[in-house]
Amino acid sequence: MTHIAILMEQAVGETRVAAIPETVKKFVALGANIMVEKDAGKSASISDAEYEAVGAKIVSRADAVKNADIILAIQGPDPKSISGAKTGAALLASLNPFVERGNIDAYAASGLDAMAMEFMPRITRAQSMDILSSQSNLAGYKAVLEAASHYGRAFPMMMTAAGTVSAAKAFVMGVGVAGLQAIATARRLGAQVSATDVRSATKEQILSLGAKPIFVENVAGIEGEGSGGYATEMSEEYQKAQAELVSSHIAKQDIVITTALIPGRAAPRLISDAQIATMRAGSVIVDLAAEAGGNVEGAEAGKVVVKHGVKIVGAKNMASLLAADASALFSRNLYNFLSSFWDKESNKPIFPQDDELVIGVRVTHGGKIVHDRLLGEG
Repeated sequence: MTHIAILMEQAVGETRVAAIPETVKKFVALGANIMVEKDAGKSASISDAEYEAVGAKIVSRADAVKNADIILAIQGPDPKSISGAKTGAALLASLNPFVERGNIDAYAASGLDAMAMEFMPRITRAQSMDILSSQSNLAGYKAVLEAASHYGRAFPMMMTAAGTVSAAKAFVMGVGVAGLQAIATARRLGAQVSATDVRSATKEQILSLGAKPIFVENVAGIEGEGSGGYATEMSEEYQKAQAELVSSHIAKQDIVITTALIPGRAAPRLISDAQIATMRAGSVIVDLAAEAGGNVEGAEAGKVVVKHGVKIVGAKNMASLLAADASALFSRNLYNFLSSFWDKESNKPIFPQDDELVIGVRVTHGGKIVHDRLLGEG
């Protein structure tokens, strides 16, 4: 019988859990034995009794790890905390390999088969397994709610006997999964929404959501489409033109949401201090890339900074603020991945070394680091 361990998250502020009763029940149906660390789901409003009701066993971390063939977590666990894991056990989580390289080295030394789920290829087959998309969707939604809570005015236009309240103007920079959800949410709250991206293909997506696209035209490098649907860094000519366009537009905005990330690189700087100074006092900027260095000059992850009368919200682990939903989506991503490789005869997942999904997420195997991007080859 395959033993699957569900760990309680140890990172400060992390409220999610890597499996919910729904997915535990599905794993049990596959024939797996599920061991959940005591209180693993507490911060996501899931009791130990709920796990037990669907067939899981509640155990200590040490007991969960030592018997596990598969270890599931949200964030990569401290290697010392899973030192009792057996050689060859699979670890599935968001491992943040470029920042937490020391952890990756330790997983390799321990013989773990570590899989960085954020490296999941963005292809049709893997859509239901993509943790970045599922968590970014919630982050984009929550970013707008955070902006609304810090903004001292209403979002929608309101016509009252005492006069009219103008609708807030919201500008979304970066139209990936998070950006699209931010546009949709701001629109639902009644704001006048505009958006921009370095990828020209996103214009139609922006328009489809009822927002106004703000794009640099007739400048080399407008396509901006990298591998896997990610944006790439732009030419100096494009960056200059983009900065000029944003400067003129941002001065008229009440709310700005920035979402731009380049995997494995520091977040690109989109808004300078000088541009912030042109905004009206009381405006709000939410920087969803604050943990990766920030799109906004002066943004600090996990803090609200006020500059020139503008509140800059440095987002940190935004999905954790929606722990129940974020846990449900993350856990389904993990289940969908594992179940797609589940072999009924051997009652365990078998990961073919030549499978593009396995190649995409596997970072350590056989005591070595095996991912091209960590070996400087990709």
